[in-house]
Amino acid sequence: MTSKPLPFRRGVGVGPFGLRRASRTDPIHDPSPEEEEGRLALVAFAQESIARGSKSFRFASRLFDKTTRERVWLLYAWCRKCDDMADGQDHGGAMETVADPQARLAIIRELTAKALAGEPTGESAFDCLAVVARECGLTRKMADDVIEGFALDAADWHPRRENDLYRYCYHVAGAVGVMMAVVMGVSPEDDATLDRACDLGLAFQLANIARDIAEDDAAGRCYLPDDWLAMLDIAPGEPMKPHNRKKLALMGRWLADEAEQYEASARVGAAVLPFRARWAVLSAAGIYGEIARKVRNAGEHAWDERIYTSRPEKFHWVRKAFVDALANNPHEMARDGLWSRPK
Repeated sequence: MTSKPLPFRRGVGVGPFGLRRASRTDPIHDPSPEEEEGRLALVAFAQESIARGSKSFRFASRLFDKTTRERVWLLYAWCRKCDDMADGQDHGGAMETVADPQARLAIIRELTAKALAGEPTGESAFDCLAVVARECGLTRKMADDVIEGFALDAADWHPRRENDLYRYCYHVAGAVGVMMAVVMGVSPEDDATLDRACDLGLAFQLANIARDIAEDDAAGRCYLPDDWLAMLDIAPGEPMKPHNRKKLALMGRWLADEAEQYEASARVGAAVLPFRARWAVLSAAGIYGEIARKVRNAGEHAWDERIYTSRPEKFHWVRKAFVDALANNPHEMARDGLWSRPK
């Protein structure tokens, strides 16, 4: 996979709420037999990666058309590999003897730069990025914003203020949402729609944080902003103390309510996607949104055991998303007052 990135055709129309309608993104050249063979091998690798890494995303990815589904898998494989490398969980290739977190991040950045330049990397997951970036026009800034999330985690970062929390959510999830939207056919220049795609990532991460407070606390991590903790008179390092459970339930509700707002905004953006992409996005929004709703409804008991969505619940949200995607009439919602990603 050594060819350089190429320009692409993009059909542009006006969708609901003044957003530009996304279209399928097709390369303007036909791949050679060697390129096609290499791509098929990378798609198989990426499919295995998402099957191991995320049942929910694998489930939702089945709803895409074949080309988009493969591109989503390719992008996921790169994200998964970067995450594993940043955590020091990689046991092969360039990372075999690298223990220092900053050195691991330097290798991630180096391999990503090579992939985006169309150079072979020797790592399948980064070659996956090369393919999907070439096919869809993903940019270096998009990739760098995602890598910054791994850097924050590697530095044991902790939010001091609410704005810090949203910055973290952007880098670990919202920036991925931006890249996924481009993979689904949104123009890299369509900031309004990409803002909505970012909102879905923010909603996902807020739901994750709400669900995983106990798990993070056990691992010595805390993603609850200091100013929120101080507002509820929860001492640092003590969110899971029994006497704080009522206060923690309130914080879980705050996070769930915020996630709900960003999910609603993302649904507006999904209206401009092709039908099957819209169906997949709305399915994922419902499935992940259910996690936030369960945290809110469980109150003080939200962390007694890990919250998840069952298979029947997933099918419920997929069926509902199908109806919503057909109707394609989301509630109008301005982004006024919502956090905005850096441009």
